[in-house]
Amino acid sequence: MKRHVLSLALAASAAALLLAGCSTSATAGSTAPTGIPVVASTNVYGDLAAAIGGDLVSVTSIIDDPNKDPHEFQADAQNQLALSKAQVVIENGGGYDDFVDTMLSAADNGSATVLNVADISGYDQNPATGSFNEHLWYDFPTVSKLVDSLVSTFSAADPGGASTFQANGDAAKQKLSALSAREADLATRHSGAGAAITEPVPLYLLTAAGLVDKTPEAFSAAVEGGTDAPALVLQQTLGLFASHSVVLLGYNSQTGGPQSDAVVAAAQSAGVPAVPFTETLPAGLDYFAWMTQNVDAVAAALGE
Repeated sequence: MKRHVLSLALAASAAALLLAGCSTSATAGSTAPTGIPVVASTNVYGDLAAAIGGDLVSVTSIIDDPNKDPHEFQADAQNQLALSKAQVVIENGGGYDDFVDTMLSAADNGSATVLNVADISGYDQNPATGSFNEHLWYDFPTVSKLVDSLVSTFSAADPGGASTFQANGDAAKQKLSALSAREADLATRHSGAGAAITEPVPLYLLTAAGLVDKTPEAFSAAVEGGTDAPALVLQQTLGLFASHSVVLLGYNSQTGGPQSDAVVAAAQSAGVPAVPFTETLPAGLDYFAWMTQNVDAVAAALGE
């Protein structure tokens, strides 16, 4: 698997912060946060932590701006300070946000409990034996496992809140089960239908809905890696729409470029629904409302 651009950009920022230290943020905030201090690499995991912890946790999300390309995000000294005080840290793992480990080490915080979602998922991350998709927040079984880990981790940190964490976790898992059931329902009618992607962001959701990725791997890998695919590969991808080999296109609306834009345009020109997906939580939505919208969008693209 190609290393995610996000990791590289933020690792460079973290290295710079080693020189700056945390002194510039020492006075940030007039009051100390209450509850278990939690730091999440993105607002997706931050929102899930808040859903389970409620008022008993204080969550900081490092990447929290839905209008920014996550791959171009630059960490700052406040992020480093938050990590230095974190009791629980949530990272995606799988090469997506390695900057968290770099900054946590720089913050000299060896006591924090680190929840690595890629490890929690149980998926094979070895590129020599499988093809791992790091966009795990679109995989509801993995998110359910993360919920269990959050409940147990928060309960260990605050035993008095264990019943609250368990109740919140049960509620979250019921919502995840409902989302999975909707995916399975779509799969009963659309299993085997072809889909195209610009990069693998929504692939867990599309696969669970029964769709089969027809995109040349070299194309989606190039887009994800921030490079151009060979001209022949681009033409093969564009041909999926002209031949109506796919019933929808799932594209990452937070990133773009001439080739991915050309693919979106080709889908629209051929009358193939182009469904936008993002890597971070949109403003005004929680995780479950966001994922409901995503499943709704796929269902609508499939004519339901």
